[in-house]
Amino acid sequence: MNVEGDLNVKESEFQGKLIKELKSMFPGIEIMKQDAQYRQGQPDLVLFYKNHYAMLECKNSATASHRPNQDYYISKFNDWSYASFVYPENKDYVIDQLKEVFV
Repeated sequence: MNVEGDLNVKESEFQGKLIKELKSMFPGIEIMKQDAQYRQGQPDLVLFYKNHYAMLECKNSATASHRPNQDYYISKFNDWSYASFVYPENKDYVIDQLKEVFV
């Protein structure tokens, strides 16, 4: 399932398609959705694959606004493992990065 080119998609639709694509690419991956009410700005998704993890903040476009603290958490968690904003325009790049992280 490819979401590339879906530039007018809702963030929730993009996120759902991305989750399905990640599950098909990384058999056995566990993907947890964060509770936005718990701590503002934490990334939407936590991915666990084998002995690695990554965090992704889904946006419906490269120009979508960032909520308070999102940049902080992406930077912090990227220093620890891998974290990124992901949107239709950079999805393939982020997946390539995940392939390197999950080796």
